[in-house]
Amino acid sequence: MNILEIINLTKQYGDFTAVDDISLSVATGEIFGFLGPNGAGKTTTIKMMAGLLKPDGGRVVINGNDLAADPLTCKQETAYIPDRPWLYEKLTGQEYLQFIGSLYGLAEDEFVRESESCLALFDLMTWRNHLIEGYSHGMRQKLIMTSMLMLKTPLVVVDEPMVGLDPKSARIVKELFKNRAAAGSTIFLSTHSLEIAEELCDRIGIISDGRLLTVGDMATLRQAGGSDGSDLEEIFLELTGAWELKEIIRSLRAER
Repeated sequence: MNILEIINLTKQYGDFTAVDDISLSVATGEIFGFLGPNGAGKTTTIKMMAGLLKPDGGRVVINGNDLAADPLTCKQETAYIPDRPWLYEKLTGQEYLQFIGSLYGLAEDEFVRESESCLALFDLMTWRNHLIEGYSHGMRQKLIMTSMLMLKTPLVVVDEPMVGLDPKSARIVKELFKNRAAAGSTIFLSTHSLEIAEELCDRIGIISDGRLLTVGDMATLRQAGGSDGSDLEEIFLELTGAWELKEIIRSLRAER
């Protein structure tokens, strides 16, 4: 079963088309990578999936529910982790988690169990009663991760999850994503880290200039990139037309 269906999704800003007629499906229990250069349309697509932007065309269907027709149900089934999380700085970490838990109707015993588990993993237990204004950037990122991963929603949408995280926390996040997928949740992951995408993702979609170039597993992507032995970086550069980078790299290597 597909937990997510994106159907002919389009977003325009005046004469500029940020997302151009994108269609894709993501299965239950899948870790799906969404890659593209800066300005390709990744975050715009994700914000439309999260209900933060209204599409100019097309539909988003989450767990069989149309986002435009039933936004509340769709949002209840989606945990959204943005690239630049905004937090209520005058709340403590614990108060913020309680606020998020109440929005999603999380039962008290489940809230205590799941929030404390994530807080312990991210070394935030001793900070949970401190005001968020005193948190570092990395601690804020770990708190927003905790607030979403404690919910056990069927769909988790993540935009640049590793920004600001130390290596230990980044490793924990990757294992949590794998565990969630194994338990039946779907992870929709946008990242600039091709290594993370290649390690984690069952399938990958590559977007450039608002258009979806290809979707598939590594074998499919290699075929699309025209080389059986290519890694994801080479495929990405080939498909997005980043020929100038290849020439720059060759020039720099020749100078050694």
